[in-house]
Amino acid sequence: MSAGGMLSRSALVWLCIGQVMVLLPHLERLPLWIGGFTFLAVLYRIGLFRTSFNPLSRLFRVLLMVATTTGVIASYRTLIGLEPMIALLVSAAALKVLESYKDRDGYLLVSLAFFICVTNFLFAQSLPVVIYGLVTLMVLVVALIALNQVPGSTVTRNEFFLAGRLLLFALPMMLVLFILFPRIDPLWSIPSKSGQGITGMSDSIRLGDISRLGRSAEVAFRAQFSDSPPTRSDLYWRGIVIDQYENGTWRRSASSKPRPPRIGLKGNDSGATSISYRVILQPTMQRWLYALPIAESNSPGVVATADLTIESPRKIENQFGYEVTSWAREPKEIAAMPEELERAMVYPAKINPMTRTFVKDLRAQYSEPSAYVSAVLQYFRELPFYYTLSPLPLNGQNQIDRFLFETREGFCEHYASAFVVMMRLAGIPARIVAGYQGGELNPLNNAIVVRQFDAHAWAEVWLPNVGWQRVDPTATVSPDRVRLGLEAALSGQPDFLSDSPFALYRFRHVAVLDWLRIRYDALAFQWQTAVVGFNNRRQLDLLTGWFGEIKVSWFTLILLGSWAVVLAPLSWIMNRNSRRSARIPEEEQFVVVANGLAKRGFSWSKGESPQLFLNRMVAVLEPDDRDLEPLQKSVRDLYQP
Repeated sequence: MSAGGMLSRSALVWLCIGQVMVLLPHLERLPLWIGGFTFLAVLYRIGLFRTSFNPLSRLFRVLLMVATTTGVIASYRTLIGLEPMIALLVSAAALKVLESYKDRDGYLLVSLAFFICVTNFLFAQSLPVVIYGLVTLMVLVVALIALNQVPGSTVTRNEFFLAGRLLLFALPMMLVLFILFPRIDPLWSIPSKSGQGITGMSDSIRLGDISRLGRSAEVAFRAQFSDSPPTRSDLYWRGIVIDQYENGTWRRSASSKPRPPRIGLKGNDSGATSISYRVILQPTMQRWLYALPIAESNSPGVVATADLTIESPRKIENQFGYEVTSWAREPKEIAAMPEELERAMVYPAKINPMTRTFVKDLRAQYSEPSAYVSAVLQYFRELPFYYTLSPLPLNGQNQIDRFLFETREGFCEHYASAFVVMMRLAGIPARIVAGYQGGELNPLNNAIVVRQFDAHAWAEVWLPNVGWQRVDPTATVSPDRVRLGLEAALSGQPDFLSDSPFALYRFRHVAVLDWLRIRYDALAFQWQTAVVGFNNRRQLDLLTGWFGEIKVSWFTLILLGSWAVVLAPLSWIMNRNSRRSARIPEEEQFVVVANGLAKRGFSWSKGESPQLFLNRMVAVLEPDDRDLEPLQKSVRDLYQP
């Protein structure tokens, strides 16, 4: 420990590095001023050590505390919630940096940094986040080592090796706690995260919304199939059914009820075969989940809804895994609730007059609903419609008129919206389904990686004696979108992936980078499945398989026994050389001499100092046997006041 309990230069540097490292992952979710304040505090404290700044007065530090607390309240409108709490904690750590002068301040600062580091895992548990967290922990351990160094010492690679060994020693205990510690729901709750920065499908669609997702290569979810996955053209990942239109916006119905028994739902009795797979969904801050039609799931936290989708009772704030069974050939629903069909035919009057006239004339030619559907698709196929990621903006109430008869260029939401409008104006129930289409197959683990640019919208129409039938007008205009994927359909349009300039997906034509990307995707899925997805249900299944029936008394003994099994050898390894390594060369030489004399009958008395023992031996031993004077002098010089 440094002299006088004052922070040494080495300790201060590593404390500041640790504070910056724990802050960096939170920058995207905290107000900018908190990050700026922390960096300024670190720079000021380093400048103060170099005597280029004057110390802050106590009054000024109190004013800063009041100002930062007020700033957090102003930024979040509350102090209750996960993000406000973390913002307050980071601000408190920055304030502590300003007044850290002694070792005890350093220990408190490290403790705060450990806690802030852990809070990052409340938002993400991906493999890169964990690796960064371990590196941060190592830096904080180095800071602790620097706090306990002899004054004037600097941190060398030996200290880094020591920090690495300490983390390795903690690894067995961490594994035991991960596997055995009960995963129980907390007895408390805090308001959920705000979800700022989360991209993905929302519960409403305006023309142009989904096309913006085509600029992002972020992973939306991964799905691993137990058998061979379906072809790309069959990968329609249903997420949310949107059936209400108002003021240019398509919205989901006000509430989503649990799925009731559906009369006339044809499943296995029609020869349909099921496919099973596991989905790892990235945080969306929404409740709906993605699956192939028609989905069933027995995973905890997954419920089926009346519109044949699945969702979670809570918002997906962290990566979420669930098992799904779908049908390779969609079962058909030949009966539906009246209110469901009624909602699917509502459309405002007195807007899009050109579309109304066109639909009236076309409907007169095709009285059968299926024939009318085919005629509308033929209209999209024959006229020069253009599929683009950057269509011309459509303003005003008559957006469908402008799209169908003027611009004739759009993304999937343009074609799905126009098709549904043309169905409803013809008296045919129709609705929009938003989700994703396609995905990239990873050959290493048979998993489909679905990215944000795979976002898609299509239509469903109700046909007599058939039920809800999927119709994708985008596939009529651009077949490559469904058959080959978005990139092939856009033919190198510059806006594709414009929001992800550094994504590895952009460089998949480079063999080495593509090799790394595919293997990282496989490793990331394995991490999410085996580690992040290790919930209480999987833990119980694992422990039951190992120990049979789990009883509280036996489980407590197993947990305590595992700690003893792990900690006992670790304690022996860490302490076996502690006494020897603590001795200086003169002490080592004295111990060797004392042990040799003890074998000759001259024992070292309890409580006798080394100097007195050597003096006694010089007086007792024969002159020819008195070769202890050099050691006697060294010990005297060493222990004299």
